[in-house]
Amino acid sequence: MDIFLYVFAALFSVINPLGTVPVFVGLTSDESAEERNKTSLLTTVNVVVILIISFFAGTYLLAFFGISLNALRIAGGMIIVTSGFALLTGTFSKHKGMKNKRVMKDLDKREKFSLTPLAIPMLAGPGSISLLITFNQKYQTTTSIIYVLLAVLAVGVATFIILRSAHYITKFLGASGINAISRIVGFIVISIGVEYIAAAVMAILKTLNS
Repeated sequence: MDIFLYVFAALFSVINPLGTVPVFVGLTSDESAEERNKTSLLTTVNVVVILIISFFAGTYLLAFFGISLNALRIAGGMIIVTSGFALLTGTFSKHKGMKNKRVMKDLDKREKFSLTPLAIPMLAGPGSISLLITFNQKYQTTTSIIYVLLAVLAVGVATFIILRSAHYITKFLGASGINAISRIVGFIVISIGVEYIAAAVMAILKTLNS
């Protein structure tokens, strides 16, 4: 259960579905309630599938590219830290590429956007993918894997609920409320990233000293 809670908290903080609410509302403003619900479901399914594939393909990706776990932790930690700073400074959408004129022009032409940009890179971005690859190396027993998968599914359910309620959340919290919560989450995300970098550096130093 400790593994489930840890993975859920870390993954939910990095994904930060609440920070995606303003983008989701903007992209689905012209859709009916039924279409918005369908988009929420498809986005959630895409996110869960991407995260599960990232978890199980992690070992093969590391072996194929010859990347050590500590190198991945440092790189992933840096990505997570930059995402946290983006949340703190209110530049989350820009950090995810949503302010790029070409991207926005492309979005206007899309009929559906549950895969991109909502699932990738807004939710299942480099930070969450690298986090799952790290979990793949850390939790390798059958019980641990089950807890990780349950945590991923739980994050998916939470994401679906938040996206489906996005328009209500926006009306209730407003832009200032969402920004305030996102900045608190940003601090947690930075802490997670720093922890991964510190753990990797300590492991490298121990290897050099031995």
